[in-house]
Amino acid sequence: MQDILVLYHSHRGSVRALAERIACGIESVGGAQARLRTVPRVSSVCEAVEPAIPDTGAPYVELADLDECSALALGSPVRFGNMAAPMKYFWDSTIAAWQNGTLAGKPACVFTSSASQHGGNEATLLSMTLPLLHHGMLVMGLPFTEPELSATTSGGTPYGVSHVAGPDGNPQLSADESRLAFIQGQRLALLTRKLNHS
Repeated sequence: MQDILVLYHSHRGSVRALAERIACGIESVGGAQARLRTVPRVSSVCEAVEPAIPDTGAPYVELADLDECSALALGSPVRFGNMAAPMKYFWDSTIAAWQNGTLAGKPACVFTSSASQHGGNEATLLSMTLPLLHHGMLVMGLPFTEPELSATTSGGTPYGVSHVAGPDGNPQLSADESRLAFIQGQRLALLTRKLNHS
């Protein structure tokens, strides 16, 4: 089985919904298995700590997850056109993996959610590709051969799937967003299989 890490941070559930849909796309490909993981929140109070195991959702990521995965899907909500601090904090802790080339040559993709249509989705997706490129990963996007990418009035970009949650943070994916997330996971799994069989 090809283990594909789906690593995300979700504040109101939208990025988690995308992650779960990407995982469905991954697991639609024979021999591929999604491993859902999240990151703990970052506190401004030094004494504050998160529980060792999250109350809900995926377990926290460990550096071993990077070593054991065949590919990676990375997701974060938009924070002023950048990935959220908890995700950035995690990537800042991966120096040993970078030095060892743990992720070099593995395929990857990115995904995000924002409150508004022009809330910085594409900039956030691009910001998430930077650590992946430094780690030597092969970053893939969504091609315009997917008709939903040109037709959607909600989320979706060629850099990776996105969701527009609205000001109330609605995590319900539109039909186009759901389909694009599934396709992105499926494409990642197919690319991983091709790379590992060549």
